[in-house]
Amino acid sequence: MTAGTGRWIRNFVDGRYVEPDENRSFENIDPATGRVFARVHEADRELVDRAVTAARRALRDGWATTPVRERAALLRRAADRIEERFEEFVAAEVADTGKPVTQARQLDVARAPANFRTFADVAAAGQESFLTDLAGGRQALNYAVRKPLGVVAVVVPWNLPLLLLTWKVAPALACGNAVVVKPSEETPATASLLAEILTEVGLPAGVYNVVHGFGGGSAGEFLTSHPDIDGVTFTGSSATGTQVMRTVAPRARPVSLELGGKNAAVVFDDVDVDEALTGLTKSVFTNTGQVCLCTERVYVQRAIFDDIAQGLAERARGLRLGDPLDAATTTGPLISKAHRDKVAGYFELAEQAGAQVLTGGGVPQLGPDLAGGSWIEPTLWTGLANTHPAVREEIFGPVAALIPFDTEEEAIGLANDTEYGLAASVWTDDLRRGHRVAQAMNVGTAWVNTWFLRDLRSPFGGVGLSGLGREGGESSLHFYTEPTNVCVQL
Repeated sequence: MTAGTGRWIRNFVDGRYVEPDENRSFENIDPATGRVFARVHEADRELVDRAVTAARRALRDGWATTPVRERAALLRRAADRIEERFEEFVAAEVADTGKPVTQARQLDVARAPANFRTFADVAAAGQESFLTDLAGGRQALNYAVRKPLGVVAVVVPWNLPLLLLTWKVAPALACGNAVVVKPSEETPATASLLAEILTEVGLPAGVYNVVHGFGGGSAGEFLTSHPDIDGVTFTGSSATGTQVMRTVAPRARPVSLELGGKNAAVVFDDVDVDEALTGLTKSVFTNTGQVCLCTERVYVQRAIFDDIAQGLAERARGLRLGDPLDAATTTGPLISKAHRDKVAGYFELAEQAGAQVLTGGGVPQLGPDLAGGSWIEPTLWTGLANTHPAVREEIFGPVAALIPFDTEEEAIGLANDTEYGLAASVWTDDLRRGHRVAQAMNVGTAWVNTWFLRDLRSPFGGVGLSGLGREGGESSLHFYTEPTNVCVQL
């Protein structure tokens, strides 16, 4: 299939699509209906090797030394072309993920050209230099020459496939690297469609390659273990990220890992309750809870606990599950039946522990057209201890546990009582408290009275089981380059 519509989703190697092999393929399922959307050509070890070889050759043939202004101009043309073919990307993203078309338009696909433009600007901004004073009134000029890392393996997840793909590919290309992309087997379409865009705007053959498949014993393992890659950037589960680190460790390749989260919201009793409810509804239920930044733990000061609990449950019941192509739909399915089974397993654990279900807790009935989809009800609990698995472990669904607290110190302790450290949000009308509590959170990103608000130039990442390294702005450029410091005595 070309561009993610039709029967086949194909691999893209050395500037061209690869003819699919009927004997090495798998089904791409629409999670809203459970029906087959397309077949995907699974890359074998030999095809992955061809992709890495093509990427290495593209670097040698001149991409690595292409002036940054030319690379930046190409990225801006790619952004323009994505916007020209915007609805094609929307259609592919909706079919792959089942997410509502409104979200795909406003968030997922809209962020792709923004990623390309942001990193075009950042890469063109220049490099650091320092003038050092020496004894005797002399000086030395130190400056860093940043060179491409080389061939980068880009492994992206299924929850925000195009957004996270371009978040990694844009800075990698801006820095002069060649990439081999392994999209999730659940959501392969837009990675293949992006290959058309980059070819149309003049990216040399071999600079962008796509290999489809699974993890162990498939394209993911073949790529991350390949001896000729120079680095790996991975977004996905903490368990898989740990395996990626093991795979690359013997060759000491740099790794950037953006992993899972068990994110907390801390709501103080001086907050505007309606504003907090609006923010919490987004942070718990956006993308059916399938965002690493989503909130699964909500700590509420006792004086307003009932107001927040009842208000959030009411808003959850107001979410509209249904046809992803209906503009009125707010909430789509989970990505797969297997993931729905995982989320439903936590429903059972919470029930066994005596949790009060404020809303949800089951599988909705949405009619015959959507009966085969991977649907789950938005769910809220109270009455769970901070030690319960549903409060400790990442669920990655439209769920949250609400827990009361009395003091600021208690809230900070509860929020930080986790192995994860990706994000947190603090809700208060006391600006000093907001600064104080946000800085006390052991996370990579702490929001005050907002959620998911991003400046793409700012560093992004997590601590603990939430990852290693930072992406965004200059942080991305630092990962995708190797500096050579040049010191010249003047």
